[in-house]
Amino acid sequence: MDVVMCRLWFMNDTHNNISGEHQFKAMENQLIPSVNMPPEKAEPAWWFVFVGNGMIVAEEGETVSVPFIKDIKEIGLQPVREWYLGTLDGRHCYCAEISENMSIPERMVSLGVRYLYGRIEEPFHRIAMRASHMIDWDRTYRYCNRCGREMDRAKGMNAKECPGCGFLSFPRISPAVIVLIERDNRLLLARVNRFTTELYSVIAGFVEPGETLEETVRREIEEEVGIKFKNIRYFGSQPWPFPDSLMIGFTAEYESGEIRVDETEIGDAGWFDPDKLPTIPGKISIARKLIDWFVDSRLRDKDAMASKKERMYNPDE
Repeated sequence: MDVVMCRLWFMNDTHNNISGEHQFKAMENQLIPSVNMPPEKAEPAWWFVFVGNGMIVAEEGETVSVPFIKDIKEIGLQPVREWYLGTLDGRHCYCAEISENMSIPERMVSLGVRYLYGRIEEPFHRIAMRASHMIDWDRTYRYCNRCGREMDRAKGMNAKECPGCGFLSFPRISPAVIVLIERDNRLLLARVNRFTTELYSVIAGFVEPGETLEETVRREIEEEVGIKFKNIRYFGSQPWPFPDSLMIGFTAEYESGEIRVDETEIGDAGWFDPDKLPTIPGKISIARKLIDWFVDSRLRDKDAMASKKERMYNPDE
């Protein structure tokens, strides 16, 4: 299946088409990754600190923010693990994890990364997603997959190296495709059985070994809803560190067939008008970006867009 390339959708902007000036400004507010940690913590830095499933933020009224301090030890926190991330606007950024038995300082609270979307500024949330991925990888891959020895940090890269056999382990990234299929100005949405609410979303699935992205799209659509489609186009991508996915988005057009759901994974699926949508994913996800793109391009009544029911996250998510 051929891929028709279209304009890349920028996950850190609210429009498909952004000017060069806006792109430049967006880049200014992005993390500059680095493994060259400063020799000492001599100045305040941004700290993305995790405990259990949450990230610690400073709380003042209804406002929360990422701690900006020299070292988390200054506020009585002892890291179990710690990584240097790089700089944001010239300020160093670190991520760390503390024990769940450790008390959180006053005027601070632990909140889920998904819940924090829209509650902290976009550049900080993007770094929080990256930090969450790094911490989970460091916690999960402590021992060599080849010989079982405890891994050391590799020099000059975000990786671990086995002191016994020399095996290198890099942060795991699991690619997955996600695709919006349209038919006669309606879009295909499905409800996955594992969802705890009446949440509907576009079709998604992980890439299998030896597959191209296009082959994954074809397999997932045929397995889960049993229809044929055409004119697949690349939409954009998004890191999704829950725990380690990279979502690659596509759009496509219906070609033939009737919906036959895979009852093992899919509980229901159907074609929906853009102004009559069920509960859909929250704005944090590329699934929602795909849906919003479709609705925005089809729906003339913009007031109807604001009334969409969406998935709301709990503070611990």
